[in-house]
Amino acid sequence: MKLIEAIIKPFKLDEVKDALNEIGIEGITVSEVKGYGRQKGHTELYRGAEYVVDFIPKVKLEIVVADELAAKAVATIEDTAKTGRIGDGKIFILQLEEAVRIRTGEKGDEAI
Repeated sequence: MKLIEAIIKPFKLDEVKDALNEIGIEGITVSEVKGYGRQKGHTELYRGAEYVVDFIPKVKLEIVVADELAAKAVATIEDTAKTGRIGDGKIFILQLEEAVRIRTGEKGDEAI
């Protein structure tokens, strides 16, 4: 099993969710996060005062998939979340040792 963590722009969330549903992925955990990379934040004007916004709002997706579906899920996220501009995000793929469904006690692929 793989754990896919994707940090994307917030306005791309619905598109990515729909695209993942189309390839058979139904379970997604979504968190609102803030951070920066090469984007380095930006300057805004509020009530006549200029200030720097260091952390950019993003959305973090966490998805657990069977090994054979991981490449397709990553490609789907990449294709759907891409705008071609700086700050599109990152995708991290981690090996997942075990998963357990609390309600039934199922383990491994059956739990996802």
